[in-house]
Amino acid sequence: MEQFEVTSRNKVKRAPDRGCYEKSTVYEILDAGFLCHISFIVDGHPMIIPTFYGREGNQLYVHGATTSRMIKKLEEGVPMTLSVCHVDGLVLARSAFHHSMNYRSVVVFGTARVVAEEDKNHALYVMSEHLIEGRWKEVRPPNDKELKGTTVLAIEMEQASAKIRTGPPKDDKEDYETDIWAGVVPIGMGVGTPINDDLLKPHIKTPESVRNYLAESDQGFRLVDYFRNDNGHRLSNAAWNK
Repeated sequence: MEQFEVTSRNKVKRAPDRGCYEKSTVYEILDAGFLCHISFIVDGHPMIIPTFYGREGNQLYVHGATTSRMIKKLEEGVPMTLSVCHVDGLVLARSAFHHSMNYRSVVVFGTARVVAEEDKNHALYVMSEHLIEGRWKEVRPPNDKELKGTTVLAIEMEQASAKIRTGPPKDDKEDYETDIWAGVVPIGMGVGTPINDDLLKPHIKTPESVRNYLAESDQGFRLVDYFRNDNGHRLSNAAWNK
């Protein structure tokens, strides 16, 4: 299975048994999220910015106003780090010290490049489909003014690693003899009923992309119960894609 090269930069040092460098696992975790945090150096000081992303192959797209500090700095090609994390459960141990979380996380190392004007629409399409599949074909595409005021960056994943915790609490041997409850409280992202825009024309119905997303999200919640019943099982993207 194809993996990212393991170096001193991306090697998981704390609890290395939870580390994973398989590209398929890294991609699954990225595809399950919307929000990343990008860190970089500005004037000698660390900066971290949350932003939306989309993945295509081994690269990630992010976008922002041409005047954005993050965009202006990253387009210089400075080293940057991008992280994504999903919390899948609260791990409640018998000891306060051993409380933890079940999670899936990814850290990406790379540099950004500016997406060419002729490729900008495609990159934005990828981001739109990452957000909600099928939405792009239902809406007005970006116009020239909007495109001119937006910079899209492509981040090649030069190095990356995933770190995943699953399963029950791990207590000290003597604590298993106590009468203290311990276990896992599963956590998943909730998807609610769509709320129509106040200015929506009365005849307009919920579009296909949103209906499909809601149906897939309902399936995701059923799989949360599966996780609770077998909390030693590492879930695939099919189970945690929303």
